[in-house]
Amino acid sequence: MGLRPGIWLMKQEDTGSGSGDRLVQWLLRPASRPWQVVSLAVLLGVCVSTSLRANWGSDNAFVVKAAQTLLAGGSPYEDKRFLYLPSAVIMAIPEALLPRGVLRWLLPVGMSGMLGIGWLAALRMFAVPLRSRFAFGGFAVFALAYKPYVNLVLIGNWTAISAAALPVALLLAQRRSWVAAGVVVGVAIACKPMLVPIGLLFLIARQWRGLAAAVLVPLGLSLAGALVMPSPMLFFTKTLPFLFQGQDAYALPWDASPIAVLPRLGVPEPLAVLVAFAGAGAGLWAAWTRWRRADDADGGELRLVETACMVMLAAFLVSRPSFDHYLLVVLPLLLASAVRAGSMPRSPWFWLALTPQVALIPWPAELAHKRRAFKDCATLCGLAIVLARRALRSARVTLDPVTTAGSPPRTEPECAATPAESASRTAF
Repeated sequence: MGLRPGIWLMKQEDTGSGSGDRLVQWLLRPASRPWQVVSLAVLLGVCVSTSLRANWGSDNAFVVKAAQTLLAGGSPYEDKRFLYLPSAVIMAIPEALLPRGVLRWLLPVGMSGMLGIGWLAALRMFAVPLRSRFAFGGFAVFALAYKPYVNLVLIGNWTAISAAALPVALLLAQRRSWVAAGVVVGVAIACKPMLVPIGLLFLIARQWRGLAAAVLVPLGLSLAGALVMPSPMLFFTKTLPFLFQGQDAYALPWDASPIAVLPRLGVPEPLAVLVAFAGAGAGLWAAWTRWRRADDADGGELRLVETACMVMLAAFLVSRPSFDHYLLVVLPLLLASAVRAGSMPRSPWFWLALTPQVALIPWPAELAHKRRAFKDCATLCGLAIVLARRALRSARVTLDPVTTAGSPPRTEPECAATPAESASRTAF
């Protein structure tokens, strides 16, 4: 379950640390009032600025249109671009009833709020004080520096729901409430089926009740949605075939999946598909390996987070389409793990992978707009490789002194090599 923030901080101070740990200790201290005000002002400024932009528009227009079609007595699946489950139609009715002028101001705040919930849950995973400098300043810097954050707030995509749901579900799982975690994942899937791959986490953890909840919740809500709409079978005859084909040229310029990007660079499509699925398979193997290695000294939080993030990154490699804001589902969790020694953000390769998405770096004009998928794909593949490398590394071994009665202490590697034990109990 992890240590309470104060105890954990004192433990870190007592054991001594390098410059990285000293920075973490400074970030974990309470944020001053000006620090809090500036951080909140940054987040509010992002919301207001996106609401005032001329190109503002809800990326969920297809979902809202589907709800409006249902209210008018038609079938939402007449529109081939409505790709969600029937339950999403029910979820979109409140948004469909609000005027566009109201949504212009509510959606950016709602998107930021969802991302904020995910950030707070990720912090609690690692026992980070919610009033710390890391909590306030980290989220504000992330909102300013990471360009897909602003993109998501601007377009109002329901990816934000998954970005909130995954950290909350993992926090519940860490506290041994796997059924509640399954319910949270199920509700998110009912809105947008992005977290379907997380079912593999319940599977490898052998949490059958949690897995059942994650399946039955969206299934029940979808059945309820199908009962109130005409021609629900169009979902199987029209929507699924369109989805399995990777959509069409409409989404291609922004699709960051290697299956879509590599052919644009001259790679034959069959080879691109093979490379993407090979990478996804390696990612799933890395997730399985990471789950089996419970060698963390933090109660297992890092193990749980890295396994879940590896599963999601593997899925994004073969997802069609795969957009830049999809990474917001895993990044808050990975960034919050920086308080743990040896975590992924402690590696310079992690930050190098994020470089293409930094908002303040000027890129050539040919990488802007419809060609930004190249940068997005580089970040996706880079994060997947860095996390897989960490997940697949072998467990460390320590040599303990061996003593026998009547003899001085000695070290014998051939008989004393033992795996390093965890400094705290395993949470799973």
